[in-house]
Amino acid sequence: MERIIIHSDMNSCYASIECSLNPELKGKPVAVGGSREERHGIILAKSEEAKRCGVKTGEVIWQAQKKCPDLIVVPPHFDIYSEYSRLASHIYSDYSDRVEPMGLDEVWCDLTGYAKSYAEAEAMADEIRERFRSELGITVSVGISFNKIFAKLCSDLAGRDESFTVTRDNFREKLWPLPVSSMMGIGSRTGRKLEGYCIKTIGDLAACDEKWLRSIFGVVGSDMYRNANGLDRSAVSVFGELPEVKSIGHGITCREDLTDNEQVWRVFLSLSQNIGRRLKNEGLIAAAVQISVRDNSLVTKQFQCELSIATRSSYEIASAAYELFKKQYRWQNNVRALTVRAISLCKEDTPLQLDLYNDYRRHDRKMKIEDAVLELRRRFGEGAVKNCCLMLEDKIPADSNAKPVPFMRDFRKK
Repeated sequence: MERIIIHSDMNSCYASIECSLNPELKGKPVAVGGSREERHGIILAKSEEAKRCGVKTGEVIWQAQKKCPDLIVVPPHFDIYSEYSRLASHIYSDYSDRVEPMGLDEVWCDLTGYAKSYAEAEAMADEIRERFRSELGITVSVGISFNKIFAKLCSDLAGRDESFTVTRDNFREKLWPLPVSSMMGIGSRTGRKLEGYCIKTIGDLAACDEKWLRSIFGVVGSDMYRNANGLDRSAVSVFGELPEVKSIGHGITCREDLTDNEQVWRVFLSLSQNIGRRLKNEGLIAAAVQISVRDNSLVTKQFQCELSIATRSSYEIASAAYELFKKQYRWQNNVRALTVRAISLCKEDTPLQLDLYNDYRRHDRKMKIEDAVLELRRRFGEGAVKNCCLMLEDKIPADSNAKPVPFMRDFRKK
């Protein structure tokens, strides 16, 4: 049986929700932006009216207001967006038991067996779009195809509150002339590299030799070849099924630029507290660490390294991130934002190859201390126990850690 998969994307999600909640904003150029005081002053989402003025997601607010003097900037309300996402998931679940989210505003639905033809799938898509308008007050674009990659591409091609369908019979005609960078999984850097080999369209990519692509891009080259030729067979997850955790990270834009290594160390240590707690909650350990460094010219660089001992220790993760930073970053510009990720994750009870040169007893003692600290923070709040260096004035935004410290009367209640 031919698979029928749809990809649904909420149009201008955050901005549309804000306009739905406040009807006075409808028809006006609206953007959702971060806090300028905490230096998160970038455009997170924009309405169609703002888009027509040239406002772009990711640009700083003052640049957007220069393009569009009448731009209305509202703060984000992520708890409300999450609730809309939950309500949207229940709409999709009325049409399929396989609903896989891709962020808050996008999902795949596998209609195989529910829709007997593309005509029936298009009728379902029309019904989904109507329900979004009537029940949530927002619109979606829906792509329909025979695999996830092409369904995603079709939703990008669909107009606002419209559907776009590509079948196995016409995908070469409709999709192969498109720029290669329009296909999911091909970012700007990979797109430029492909164009350097005169591979400019999806059709050009499909016509390449798979072995040659693999020799240039590794396993990603084979993925690109299969995707361009419509050979993607990845399944849509069952509704409510949690995806496997592949990395756990935390990042911030600092209140002021970081100017020396000591300031960077404090930020890494603060970020890693969150990562260590989440690793413990998931029962995972990390075998490698990855950092992203964004300087004040808005250039982002990414580095990673393996750990000598797989760990969930926040201190060991922070130390590895800091050593990696000192080794790789050249301080040509001051640092604006930092991100730390624990990668190469595995279960805490996974057997690992031991190294004679590592002090595992010392590592185990550290873990017991960290577990005790985590328990204190769980009972009395995140600020109950802090590293001494984090007591100093720093450039970390006030909202970078989750929970406030509870009042003393709360301790007695417990």
